[in-house]
Amino acid sequence: MASSTGPVRRNGASSATSNTQSGERTPSLKPSALISAPLPTSLEAILLAIYPATLVLGSVFSILEPHARNAPYSATSQSHPPEFAPSYFARKKNLFNVFFVKIGWFWTTFAFCIFLFLHPSTGPSRSLVLTPRRIQGVLRWGAVTLWWAVVTQWFFGPALIDRGFRLTGGQCDLLKTEEGRADIGETREYLTAVACKLAGGKWKGGHDISGHVFLLVLGSAFLWLEILPVILKHAGLREERMVVDANGRIGSAEAEIQAGEGEKEEDTAARGGVSAPLAVAGLSWWMLLMTAAYFHTWFEKVGR
Repeated sequence: MASSTGPVRRNGASSATSNTQSGERTPSLKPSALISAPLPTSLEAILLAIYPATLVLGSVFSILEPHARNAPYSATSQSHPPEFAPSYFARKKNLFNVFFVKIGWFWTTFAFCIFLFLHPSTGPSRSLVLTPRRIQGVLRWGAVTLWWAVVTQWFFGPALIDRGFRLTGGQCDLLKTEEGRADIGETREYLTAVACKLAGGKWKGGHDISGHVFLLVLGSAFLWLEILPVILKHAGLREERMVVDANGRIGSAEAEIQAGEGEKEEDTAARGGVSAPLAVAGLSWWMLLMTAAYFHTWFEKVGR
């Protein structure tokens, strides 16, 4: 069990720390006097910086690579026509896009549950016992899931992405059948992209934020930040967490995620617990790169 004194990490772990100055030992601050500061560690900052760097890399590739640069691009479908796609990953119906990206939040949730209930650092491995760390993890997942739903699924009606599209002048256009036009009358009454496509129309005219970019970044960043302390511990490294005391002073706190009291981590369970999140986060990064290279305009990608 982690020590009851010392800085408290975001994931609930803690460790006693002390500083020596002029041969004197400085007492550690009590956990109740510390709260997490809104400052990422250097590793977290590097990790988050990978996402804009990936968008830049993919966009530069689309400009410099001859096949991608010369292939026709449809602004309406926000992709290359299938018959002219410069790569398998440039096709909207590629298997990775259909079975991974389209249901990306399912894979994010699945991978996080594997970590939460298999890795010994959160509680008894292969057990559904709700330890404090697991409850905290579920609450974090719930908050991130709520944000995903509000942006992409529903927000007291249309999601924020659809609302933003309509506010910037977008509408449902190009209905394919007379029946569809007769049923709705005024195409602007289609409030979501899904409803528009189901009616045989196309969503065009406004600023359409890339839902794929938003999903891939949010899901993979969530997984990375959850498993990062575990990866650092197994690599024999330490992570610095910035904390602020009751007087507003900001300082660094070193902590390592630990297993429960009296439990010895099993290497097999530990590896299994992080394998799924690593696989999902890694594939998410690859599909983010493919999205940056072959889909959407630059403005739509950074508008996530």
